[in-house]
Amino acid sequence: MAQRIRLRYTKRGRLRFTSHRDFQRAFERALRRAEVPMAYSAGFTPHPKVSYANAAPTGTGSEAEYLEIALTEPRDPQALRELLNESLPDGLDITDAVEARTSGLADRLTASVWELRLDGVALADAERAAAAFRAAGTVEVQRRTKNGMRTFDARAAVVSLDALGPEALASAADRPTDRPCAILRLVVRHATPAVRPDDVLSGLRAVADLAPPVPAAVTRLAQGLFDDETGTVTDPLAPDREAATAAPADRHPRPGEAAPAAAATAQVPEGPA
Repeated sequence: MAQRIRLRYTKRGRLRFTSHRDFQRAFERALRRAEVPMAYSAGFTPHPKVSYANAAPTGTGSEAEYLEIALTEPRDPQALRELLNESLPDGLDITDAVEARTSGLADRLTASVWELRLDGVALADAERAAAAFRAAGTVEVQRRTKNGMRTFDARAAVVSLDALGPEALASAADRPTDRPCAILRLVVRHATPAVRPDDVLSGLRAVADLAPPVPAAVTRLAQGLFDDETGTVTDPLAPDREAATAAPADRHPRPGEAAPAAAATAQVPEGPA
């Protein structure tokens, strides 16, 4: 194995309804079309070495999904990103690519920032429900699993929950003008059992009788390591950029390797959900 590349990708628009398995198929087709020199596993049925980390549930959009690929030949991460985007459908977009220079990407995905669009819900009602949820010591919800119905606390994993007006939406074209619309912005730690946005919605129904008339549009805006001091979710690819910047200045890049890039710290994207 000559190189590992870490990628950040999106699920936008109608492609939020693709399953993780559907994305895997589309991504592996893009790898073949782009002629990426993939490393393969051993055994009777070799498959490309792709590690997926904490994929978003089917039906939710995302601006911050992550995976890692292993290559047999070094490639420039940004050139590779462009080649893959040419082969992926619109909505599944590679937005960042870095060479893996540190270990433990999955260990740095400890929290997510979620946005829930509640069409037909007045901002005042959303604010009241969010305040009731934050004030509760525990909020028990139920979710059906393969082993039957399970009851657990949805409150402990929620670090913050705020209600915002439709102006919080990144795109003005997405903002409704003729009906109420509230936006919930929440930071959730990745716990066991995992607390998902629909669990929080169930909790809001339980503590404040908040029941949106239409299903919420859910988008993950960021995921990474939660910083207790600042209360923010940090960029999980930043350590790889920092390691590249700290590399010896006289080291010549390998063939196809990009020059070190500056560390990135922005978390919530400005692009459309």
